[in-house]
Amino acid sequence: MSTESIAKTLVDCCRKGEWEKAYQELYSPEIVSIETGDTSDMGHIQGMDGLKKKGDWWAETFDVHSIEVSEPTVADNWFSVRFEMDTTHKPSQQRSKTSEIAVYQVLDGKIVREQFFYDQP
Repeated sequence: MSTESIAKTLVDCCRKGEWEKAYQELYSPEIVSIETGDTSDMGHIQGMDGLKKKGDWWAETFDVHSIEVSEPTVADNWFSVRFEMDTTHKPSQQRSKTSEIAVYQVLDGKIVREQFFYDQP
């Protein structure tokens, strides 16, 4: 698949909440996932097992009220997507709206790297 088709498929999966489908179809088993500025265990993940743990952590930690996903911007083997999220942090019950940019790298038809940029609360 081309970078553009991978980007469009990922956006479609994100809009539908089909995270597992995206992981299985679009991601490399050696995926690297980085949360910019996050120094916790979830801040730098390597491999599919780590990515699944990160997804489980997210689901256990946040209630998602809504999510808006932009169209992708594609440049060669890279693309970016803007996410607008309305979430509640379950432990504190604090509700907030977050805007972030995700940048993805594609090699050999798979996403090999994702990095998220957002302001820290």
